[in-house]
Amino acid sequence: MKKKVTSDLKHPTILLEDNHLLIVNKPSGLLVQGDQSGDLTLKDWAEKDVAKRFNKPGRAFIGLPHRLDRPSSGIVILAKTSKSLTRVSQLFAQRAIKKIYWAIVEGKPKNNMSRLVNYLWKDPKQKKSFISTKKEAKKAILTYKNISAGERYSLLEINLETGRHHQIRCQLSAIGHPIKGDLKYGAKRSNTNGSISLHAQKISLKHPVKSDSITLTAPPPNESLWIQLSEKIEKDNFHQ
Repeated sequence: MKKKVTSDLKHPTILLEDNHLLIVNKPSGLLVQGDQSGDLTLKDWAEKDVAKRFNKPGRAFIGLPHRLDRPSSGIVILAKTSKSLTRVSQLFAQRAIKKIYWAIVEGKPKNNMSRLVNYLWKDPKQKKSFISTKKEAKKAILTYKNISAGERYSLLEINLETGRHHQIRCQLSAIGHPIKGDLKYGAKRSNTNGSISLHAQKISLKHPVKSDSITLTAPPPNESLWIQLSEKIEKDNFHQ
């Protein structure tokens, strides 16, 4: 199937690149991996971009050790060799990679800091996760802290202790604070560009080949509410 190119889609921003890794800040709306839509993906872009910049014939090798939902933005690690793909995948499986997310949610949580523990079950037909007592449900744990608040929305910093399907989206919705724009999980209205206000903001890991420590942050989308709440972090002294 021919890949469709969305003309208003922004290109990823490269945060770090060497012979083994390509780490980018993915814009919302860009698929990481192909699906039935046939739309252009982050993998497509990277294969062509790396090949062009390094004068490689055809497409460069790009492996995907993890994913990020299409409507979300933020850090994605891409592997440029099969060795780094295997090793980064192992780091994710071992929970040895620390990821911090930012989410703009509706309202203001009662607790400025909290640890949420639920059991989630993924409905394959709806492609949606639910809090469930089914035996197939998997334990999901996250911690959050409110780092900035406006009149109608709050900016939460989230640390995942587990990695379940749509975990952040489902768990925050369950406490009555769905992510802005996330109609699938109860948001009141959509974002104009179809995104949800969830951003993979920071990542820390050991380099899979060199063993150096890597810590990267990705600026959130250049949109008014993100800018407003981000600027209030230091002003209101929420952030430690």
